[in-house]
Amino acid sequence: MATYLYRLGKLSFRRRKLVLVLWLALIAALGAGAATLSGPTAGSFEIPGTQAQEAQDLLAQRFPQAGAGGAQARVVFAAPAGQKLTDPGNAAAVERTVTALKAGGRVAGVSDPLQGTVNQAGTVAYAQVTYTVQPIGLTDADRAALVDATRAGRDAGLTVEIGGDALQAPAEQGIGEVIGLLIAALVLLVTLGSLVAAGLPLLTALLGVGAAMAGIQIVTGFVDLSSTTPTLALMLGIAVAIDYALFIVSRFRHEVALGRSPAEAAGRAVGTAGSAVTFAGLTVVIALAALAVVNIPVLTQMGLAASGAVIVAVLIALTLLPALLGFAGDRVAKGRVAARRHGNGTMGRRWAALVTRRPVLTLVAAVLGLGIVAMPVLDMRLGLPGDNMAGPTTTQRKAYDLLTEGFGPGFNGPLLVVVDAAASPDPQAAATAAAARIAELPGVVTVSPPALNPAGDTAILQVIPATAPDAAQTTDLVHAIRAMPPSGGAALAVTGTTAVNIDISAKMGSALGPYLAVIVVLAFLLLTLLFRSVLVPLKAIVGFLLSVAATFGAVVAVFQWGWLADLIGVEQTGPIVSLLPVILIGIVFGLAMDYEVFLVSRMREEHVHGAAPKDAVVNGFSHGARVVTAAAIIMISVFSGFILSPEAMIKSIGFALAAAILFDAFVVRMTLVPAVMTLLGRRAWALPRWLDRLLPDVDVEGTRLHGEEPPAVEPELVSAGTAAR
Repeated sequence: MATYLYRLGKLSFRRRKLVLVLWLALIAALGAGAATLSGPTAGSFEIPGTQAQEAQDLLAQRFPQAGAGGAQARVVFAAPAGQKLTDPGNAAAVERTVTALKAGGRVAGVSDPLQGTVNQAGTVAYAQVTYTVQPIGLTDADRAALVDATRAGRDAGLTVEIGGDALQAPAEQGIGEVIGLLIAALVLLVTLGSLVAAGLPLLTALLGVGAAMAGIQIVTGFVDLSSTTPTLALMLGIAVAIDYALFIVSRFRHEVALGRSPAEAAGRAVGTAGSAVTFAGLTVVIALAALAVVNIPVLTQMGLAASGAVIVAVLIALTLLPALLGFAGDRVAKGRVAARRHGNGTMGRRWAALVTRRPVLTLVAAVLGLGIVAMPVLDMRLGLPGDNMAGPTTTQRKAYDLLTEGFGPGFNGPLLVVVDAAASPDPQAAATAAAARIAELPGVVTVSPPALNPAGDTAILQVIPATAPDAAQTTDLVHAIRAMPPSGGAALAVTGTTAVNIDISAKMGSALGPYLAVIVVLAFLLLTLLFRSVLVPLKAIVGFLLSVAATFGAVVAVFQWGWLADLIGVEQTGPIVSLLPVILIGIVFGLAMDYEVFLVSRMREEHVHGAAPKDAVVNGFSHGARVVTAAAIIMISVFSGFILSPEAMIKSIGFALAAAILFDAFVVRMTLVPAVMTLLGRRAWALPRWLDRLLPDVDVEGTRLHGEEPPAVEPELVSAGTAAR
């Protein structure tokens, strides 16, 4: 592989004008296609194989008027002190508000708060607003109409607050992401010491992401894609593109500093670092494509789209980047780099020497540290954020608190029970009997009278639990209703926001094991092929599991237990977002294997060229430590930008990703890896003979590229540009 990539890099460098024209033409064609062929994105969120989804599908077929699965808003009214909502003036204000709510865009129906949803004291009531589309399908104008409708009540002196998912606008780019990119640019400048060299990774990342986003837009013209599909592709596309370009540019500068011609340096950089980039990209693609195992269409689409963005980033790094290196000329090689082959005296070498002198102590200390951080994971609870997780000053949280005070916590998470009475001789009687049976269950406050569809074969019941939506007792109640046997020819199913959240959390929890197994097995096979070793892939995967466990522990400690919550602006603790573990595992596995490949491939390169085991570890580590450190800092900076988001879910994802990169890059890859490699010695590269005969030799370390020794250089830091001349 190294030989072919060497030729590709050298060819791209020499034919740089042709390569640049081809890439620009391709990007222009994709842009034109995106402008002319793209179609609308879907606003649906489905979870196949769950009862909540099956119940929603049944209602969509037989009872579309119910608006099941659509966005919902709970408009809560509270009377001024000493008054009641049933007072004539207040009642008129409530009626005006309800009329305004019905006039909003995409509204399917609005319940009358004064007809059955007033508390016993008459001080609090709520109107249930249902929409014809899911929350992601609502426009800014729809949300503005919802907020504007409350003015009639507020102008009359009532307290009017809005809860529900209708106000959940799609996440937008904020100042945090911009700050993260600025820090990334600064780190690149410090690492490479040249504006041109630092600009190339950013330029290729932007071009690659632009091409990937245009490709996704073209696909929307032929396939129904969720509007959230490009999110992961955008984030990871930028991340890996910067990483891959950084590694190749750094290797190019190293080769130039050794005295090679720029064309030869470009070929060798692509042949060696490019081989590592190719395998690292494959591990990321495996982790993302394996999201299909979860069997949630949105996650599958996000994983495949992000995989496409990673593939584009790899192709650009192998072809367009060496062409741009040719255009940049000596300006890329300017800046101070370590020209010595083994980087004697560098901080990376000193750290590697320290670790390899005390490998057992280092190993024990690192594993114990990660284990202690991981302990809170034993108490992890999964759920989806609701109004109870909103900030105390938001209208969603105020509405949640008003409902809790006026009616009880269960009113914030009503259950929608679907009575399928198509096989019943008397559907009305069957639905009424079902309501009576449910009312007898422990934990039920009230059950609404059954509402039948026009065909008279399906009814819906609204069940108010006694406990909050995220309480374990509410989950038990959902399971109890589902476990009730059919009676009178009528079968029961439970859906609604609370039931959907319970099903998603359960599905995510059950999918973690199979998902982990798929990516671990495939990555093990890929890394075995790459390193021609069995122990090195095992070590890489065990290290990844340690870093993920520590990350989950840190997330639970902060977002569920509340430790250091004030420091990062967590206003309310609660269950961990159920989508987080799967997404985190996929992203972190890919990036962790990136760092593993770049560090260990240099160690293997030293080993293949005859270095003693310990020397191979120290020399290989010192070559890759600087760029791996820079890449990790860039990733941490970009992900930390999301911590500044006001949304609890985005904040938790940003924190988790930043913590995961911190643990994996600095504790696992840069501490545990050299310690374990030192302890293994030559055994690290052992491979059974039968497996050695079966595996093709991909030559990622570029053994066939080292027939010619580079000119000698002075053993101190020199200018790469001067050395090249």
